[in-house]
Amino acid sequence: MAEVVVVTGSTSGVGRAIAHRFAKEGAHVALLARNRTGLEAAAKEVEELGGKALKIPTDVANYDAVESAAAAVEETFGPIDTWVNCAMTTIFAFTEDIEPDEFQRATDVTYHGAVWGTKVALKRMLPRDRGTIVMVGSAMAYRGIPLQGPYCGAKHAMKGFWESVRTELMHKGSNIHLPMVQLPGLNTPQFDHCRSKMSRYPQPVPPIYQPEIAADAVYEAAHSKRREIYVGIPTVYTILGEKFAPWLVDRYLAKTAVSSQLTEQEIDSPREGNLFEPPSADQGTHGRYDAKAHSHSVQWLLTKHRKSALGAVTAVAGGAAAAAAMVLRR
Repeated sequence: MAEVVVVTGSTSGVGRAIAHRFAKEGAHVALLARNRTGLEAAAKEVEELGGKALKIPTDVANYDAVESAAAAVEETFGPIDTWVNCAMTTIFAFTEDIEPDEFQRATDVTYHGAVWGTKVALKRMLPRDRGTIVMVGSAMAYRGIPLQGPYCGAKHAMKGFWESVRTELMHKGSNIHLPMVQLPGLNTPQFDHCRSKMSRYPQPVPPIYQPEIAADAVYEAAHSKRREIYVGIPTVYTILGEKFAPWLVDRYLAKTAVSSQLTEQEIDSPREGNLFEPPSADQGTHGRYDAKAHSHSVQWLLTKHRKSALGAVTAVAGGAAAAAAMVLRR
């Protein structure tokens, strides 16, 4: 039986790369997003990669819409095996320049969208006592940065919600798996279509990675028993820095993080973006920073194959110890 997967925010960036990754394994992939042109393009790619696609125009900020989408998926494909909460939006601006309705909309999509997705998935998975819900997070779920207050707040909230639901499932002895994947800066179209009130074009915080790395981590999270996965060295040092020296991270980000999120290219400000209305064109998987983005992450490869990596390190250490012992005996 083919795996039945739901991916929210699946018309661009990480969500679309995730749809591709599952399609390569022959999955039946339900694509939930607002951009109808992007849905058509993403569905075609899923089919070409060996999967089966179902397009469902959905605003994940609307609970009833998400519930209807889940019902349509099960009516068409059967029981949902994996639900991936990936929809997001953000606003590049200083907090005083962000209007209340903009804060609310970004929170509704990024945070409440994940909550509604989790709720409708649990509604179906709990009676069956099986299934996986993957929360697509960020290093910013641990550490806020300037210019992205709504997004950082939403990802922090998602992490707290995730921990709460995990402990509830453990209390019930449930077999439902609920991992979270924390991502670094990625080369996605969000920097082209998110709302911005800055005078220069936004970019991911370097070093930048391609979204396929994130998609592979999400696929791994869905099919392993790992609680949480960090992707990319920047994610690791950001989270560790916040745990052990947050005051130092404050100073570093205050000094560097505004300029590191902006290019030298000027744009007309404000840029409306996709906050309230979806893009009318297909946005694709990659953003404009292919030349700067890494297609591989040594950290992720070691994390993914941690048992093999640990075995290799142990073997090397054992060999070195044996060699040292022989030298000493001589």
